[in-house]
Amino acid sequence: MFITLQEYQTLFISLVIIFSLMIGSFLNVVVYRLPKMMENDWQQEYQAYFNADQTQPEAGKFNLAVPRSACPSCNAQLKARDNIPVLSWLLLGGKCRNCSAPISKRYPAVETLTAVMSGVVAWQLGFGVPALLLIVITWALIALTFIDIDRMLLPDQLTLPLLWLVLVFSLSDSAFVNPSQAIIGAAAGYLSLWSVYWLFKLLTGKEGMGYGDFKLMAVFGALLGWQQLPLIILLSSCVGAVVGITLLSVQGKDKATPIPFGPYIAAAGWIAMLWGEQLTNAYLRYLGV
Repeated sequence: MFITLQEYQTLFISLVIIFSLMIGSFLNVVVYRLPKMMENDWQQEYQAYFNADQTQPEAGKFNLAVPRSACPSCNAQLKARDNIPVLSWLLLGGKCRNCSAPISKRYPAVETLTAVMSGVVAWQLGFGVPALLLIVITWALIALTFIDIDRMLLPDQLTLPLLWLVLVFSLSDSAFVNPSQAIIGAAAGYLSLWSVYWLFKLLTGKEGMGYGDFKLMAVFGALLGWQQLPLIILLSSCVGAVVGITLLSVQGKDKATPIPFGPYIAAAGWIAMLWGEQLTNAYLRYLGV
């Protein structure tokens, strides 16, 4: 089976795209439910600590599997035929089968984005451990991006497992950097934004970014080494500045309106994973180095 996937790249790419469509459907669940699960845990911990002598009502189960997906308007549970990635949304015309309430376009968009980005990774690297790792990282980056857009949050439940996964991967023969470089890269990635955070806070008294941004940068540092960090910071800063200025001018947002930085780090890191060396070499050639 593995030999077949190595020899027939088209088959490997096709399988990745099909499987990633299903993963994209699951990522929609993660994006919606994980922040709510975290809020529930915080509330339970608060009540257990400050109201330990009071009997608390038992909350219903709420996790990534329970309860079953349902229409937010009429609460009708979705059937299996209504959960086919992208296709179900198209066949239903973007509306609930039961009450005809509109279904957000984000659901098929996330599924399609997951399939396309995963397919690009498979096309670039071919079948192998590095490709499989980067596909998993791609899935996590998509979930982190949309959670950060919705909640201004990059959950430790995603960033920390990613960091450990990448550090363990550095022990393998397929790793992009050796373990020493991975550890140095993780520290450099974390400290690069941590330093900016504290410098900005000392100068303005405000928090310019969250700790999740530091941890996400640490992931890319551990995966690619510290040498790729300047490229990621440059790309994410440029895109973030352009998007921020656009939002201020087009949507009339206030300058003090917080803008999530995680999506730009994720996008820049993903580009660096696939084309970082080429971009760096092209830049150095442009400078005549």
